Amino acid sequence: MANFEAYQEYQRIEDFEEDSPPGEEDLLVHVPEGLKDSWHHIKNLDNFFTRIYHFHQKNGFACMMLTEFFELVQFLFVVTFTTFLVNCVEYDVLFANRAVNHTGPGLSPTDRNKVTLPDAILPSQQCTERIQRNSWIIFLLIMAAVFWVYRLVKVFCNILSYWEIRQFYIKALKIRMDELCNFTWQEVQDRLISLQREQQMCIHKKELTELDIYHRILRFKNYMVAMINKSLLPVQLQLPLLGNVVFLTQGLKYNFELILFWGPGSLFQNKWNLHPKYKRSGNRLELAQQLSRIILLMGVANLLLCPFILVWQMLYAFFSYTEVIRREPGSLGARRWSLYGRLYLRHFNELDHELHGRLGRGYKPTSKYMNSFTSPLLTVLAKNVAFFSGSVLAVLIALTVYDEDVLTVQHILTAITVLGVVITITRSFIPDEHMVWCPEQLLQCVLAHIHYMPDHWRGNANKSETRDEVAQLFQYKAVFILEELLSPIVTPFILIFILRNKSLEIIDFFRNFTVEVVGVGDICSFAQMDIRRHGNPTWLSEGQTEASVYQQAENGKTELSLMHFTIKNPHWQPPQESSVFISHLKEKVHHDAQGGPSTQLLLSEAPLCTSLQSNESATGPDNLLASVLAHPILTASGLQGRDHRFIPPSTAASAAASVLASLSMSQLPGHGGRARAHSLLPSSVHPETTMYRSDRTVIDSMSRSESLLRSNALHSEFASAEMSLHAIYMHELHQQTSHPQKTSGQWHHPVPLRDLHTHTGVQVPGGLGSSLPTPVQLGGWREEEEEEEEDDEGEQELISGSPSEQRAGSGC
Repeated sequence: MANFEAYQEYQRIEDFEEDSPPGEEDLLVHVPEGLKDSWHHIKNLDNFFTRIYHFHQKNGFACMMLTEFFELVQFLFVVTFTTFLVNCVEYDVLFANRAVNHTGPGLSPTDRNKVTLPDAILPSQQCTERIQRNSWIIFLLIMAAVFWVYRLVKVFCNILSYWEIRQFYIKALKIRMDELCNFTWQEVQDRLISLQREQQMCIHKKELTELDIYHRILRFKNYMVAMINKSLLPVQLQLPLLGNVVFLTQGLKYNFELILFWGPGSLFQNKWNLHPKYKRSGNRLELAQQLSRIILLMGVANLLLCPFILVWQMLYAFFSYTEVIRREPGSLGARRWSLYGRLYLRHFNELDHELHGRLGRGYKPTSKYMNSFTSPLLTVLAKNVAFFSGSVLAVLIALTVYDEDVLTVQHILTAITVLGVVITITRSFIPDEHMVWCPEQLLQCVLAHIHYMPDHWRGNANKSETRDEVAQLFQYKAVFILEELLSPIVTPFILIFILRNKSLEIIDFFRNFTVEVVGVGDICSFAQMDIRRHGNPTWLSEGQTEASVYQQAENGKTELSLMHFTIKNPHWQPPQESSVFISHLKEKVHHDAQGGPSTQLLLSEAPLCTSLQSNESATGPDNLLASVLAHPILTASGLQGRDHRFIPPSTAASAAASVLASLSMSQLPGHGGRARAHSLLPSSVHPETTMYRSDRTVIDSMSRSESLLRSNALHSEFASAEMSLHAIYMHELHQQTSHPQKTSGQWHHPVPLRDLHTHTGVQVPGGLGSSLPTPVQLGGWREEEEEEEEDDEGEQELISGSPSEQRAGSGC
């Protein structure tokens, strides 16, 4: 059921279950005397770690409580103001449909007929009588009051619990509130892990790992990511005329979570344990029927509440967006990552701030890619509508300048405002004729940040079909608002007629993909990032996985999630199977780096490559990524290097491997920086390394606190760049494995990981693997040796474009 929280991040209903022996007190066992404020044996570690995380991300107690307070005030204001507008305003007087006559000495005839604001507002007694005569208004006010009281009680409980979390930060983690903003989440997490060794917050394990904490915080979100990955949730609908439409709103997501995780009759008996009956296959049909009935009841409840929720959604949207639209009409044409896109692109075990940062870095390249498409028909219409609207607006403005009494003409201000909005909207459909777009380059740059891309996008970046699929992940803000407004109407029908039919599949999914972890409880098995159980042979795990097609994660999510978590948590010790995969990938990186360009060459090309991608404000890591992505184009074009010799053609994969190998070598003993057993790169990038030595003088000139902040920022940026390089590299190898026929005849097939040691005896530096004397073609870019007929075909395709869409300006 969507409600006021539909625009908020829904909080799960509190329960009083515990993962420890009964008889303990509430969330924390806090002993102020004798044990010197120790926290041990914490009930409901899911809530505890989640609150610690939210406390850090929302900047402490004061900011959180102020936000909660204003949410209460906001709800009260919307209800009160709407009631006032409906019952206490005399609109006939306000619109001058009924004359008023003021009496009093000294009033001119003009002043006697002038309408003032108090004339349009009814007296309080008359207003109260109107409300009392309307039973519907009284009913809605009672419902609003009940909900507001519920929110008030919840805010009061949050104040108590988050005050305890504040004390925990100060006394246990030794972090003062004025220093909270200086600590990254990884640093807070390290202190939590150290505290577990001293105080045993979790009594089931002596030591906690980073993955244990992530599992506690992301238990249900990992299930949601897995169900989207396996196309289990009905979010893609086939509609007449519209075709394939993705529909996932806050209200619909709230209902999914309510049914599956924490609502009455859900599959979980508490926040960390799946009900035992869902782990047995004997009564799966009976459980599916039971779940189907729960979904039906939830759908009927949504249908009954639909009018009230719809009214609230419309009021909230009106008060939230009207002023923004008036001030910036083009804001509706801005884009945002859709809720479906956030789940589709999310790694397993990826916290909210990590996801937001990654998608934030991908916002600009994705916007550029989407803006490279325009409809010639819409462009012609927009130019003419803008011309006619501008002509009328110019005349009205000229008349107003000549005589301001023109403004007193009825609806003249409305006409000026509407014409201005129309002109702003139409201009958004007119492309910049001087811009030059390279769709394949832009889509590669998008991939570097979002990390996931269907196979059929490659080579089809200029197709309208690809653009439409990207739009499902990256929607207009206007589409987002429209979907949220339609959600109360559409959600009941999705639950009743579509989700119910998937009841058996849902039961089977939770039985097959739930595992119990000591000290954590029941989690989604995909969240373990187990290559053996959920790996995909086409994503570099051939020979290491035993997963069937049903057990494999789609789009390489297991492998990419493992790399992402390893990079973000450099101290984490992966299990044996994961360590083997990481080691093999590391060997493959060093092997392919032998045929790639040097890192110095890539860095020297950074300004030119950044210009090719129209990235005016690129940072150091962005420049490095731009060099990796654009290097194949530069080499294929026959440009000379600094030594005036032609550089042999290479691929994005070999360029990425070269950079990754260089960064990995900078962390080996003797290269400055600390070595890591399982990571491929400097997640803890130190300024002492060769590549970043230019930052040394800057950091030395700063204070210790500023130096720490700079070091953390540098760490975060280069860790993100490392993951982007891995995403490019792994996608290129996946394409080569899945589509070997696309390999150019000049290049040899890549050596599988399991055969890496048998092809050559030359050792990779550091003893990590072997190399081939010839570079490996990993697909994705057209080489200069290809036949001229293919080039001509490519040019014709680029000029003609898609029948329904054309490029703005010229393409690469």
